[in-house]
Amino acid sequence: MSSLSATLNLLRPSLAPPPSSLRFCDVRNSVSSYCTSRRLALFHLGSALPQSQLLGAKASELLRGERNTLEAAPVANLAQAGTAITKENALEWVKNDKRRMLHVVYRVGDLDKTIKFYTECLGMKLLRRRDIPEEQYSNAFLGYGPEDSNFVVELTYNYGVDKYNIGTGFGHFGIGVEDVSKSVELIKAKGGKVTREPGPAKGDSTIFASVEDPDGYTFELLERGPSPEPLCQVMLRVGDLDRAINFYKKAFGMELLRRRDYPKYKYTYARMGYGPEDKNPVLELTYNYGITDYDKGNGYAQIAIGTDDVYKSAEAIKLYGGKIVLEPGPLPGINTKITACLDPDGWKSVFVDNVDFMKELE
Repeated sequence: MSSLSATLNLLRPSLAPPPSSLRFCDVRNSVSSYCTSRRLALFHLGSALPQSQLLGAKASELLRGERNTLEAAPVANLAQAGTAITKENALEWVKNDKRRMLHVVYRVGDLDKTIKFYTECLGMKLLRRRDIPEEQYSNAFLGYGPEDSNFVVELTYNYGVDKYNIGTGFGHFGIGVEDVSKSVELIKAKGGKVTREPGPAKGDSTIFASVEDPDGYTFELLERGPSPEPLCQVMLRVGDLDRAINFYKKAFGMELLRRRDYPKYKYTYARMGYGPEDKNPVLELTYNYGITDYDKGNGYAQIAIGTDDVYKSAEAIKLYGGKIVLEPGPLPGINTKITACLDPDGWKSVFVDNVDFMKELE
């Protein structure tokens, strides 16, 4: 199976309704121009291409037009044969690789409405936006600081698709705020939906509230001191927490920052990241007792992570149980090198060459 075919099959939207038994799962429930190739959005971001299956005949033509170019991408790997690593040195290399979480990608049904909510209610800034009519999508990057140093969100709108199934596997995004109650008052005043009023978490002293954006994605507002990374969490549910921790430590080089078990509420979570969670975004992995599989829906897409070497990153991912769905190499038509993978639970991540990424932002 070609890289293109594998990627499409793995990212095909699932429209299965969430099982009712999972209702308890989230117990804690100035724009710059951008000149990067449009192909970067299709492959690097991975959020426009899968949805073309929802857009009919024109989308099928688009996919056919991309196939030959895509299948050529793995050939670039041949020039990098000397970069292969073994289990003996993979752990050390991954640990020393300069990695950080760059952005999280997901799909929305109304880009203008979502941008308005994020800027007016959540206090984000619109960093850049672009519209690609010939390829039937638009996207926008928003966050609390510049992309060369901060973790940001990338929103993708696919023409004609106004609703997505978020599924039961995605949990929430976390935002650190100094006063949760004041933040909730502002969101209510702007017409936002508050799904949990401010208060301590069950089994924890953290004060938080939950709100939903226009597409139903949950944001947890977490009361904490000032931080250089207010966009501080992405929570995903996994079927085997020990397996997930082991994978992200060895293949991704993340640290296990915190692990908490709540038998009374039948869940355990682990926070993984590239530095202290008061200064860096974290990946929060949640295991609900007895649940090993989730509907991932077709809304959430992936996290992008910077690396010094996409080839070595891909090798390490393979060694520790990940699946490569886009072989490492430069994207067709441009020089940005990336690789894409799935973790043992099927969550997708993209690794992007650090030097190439900084060139994109120039």
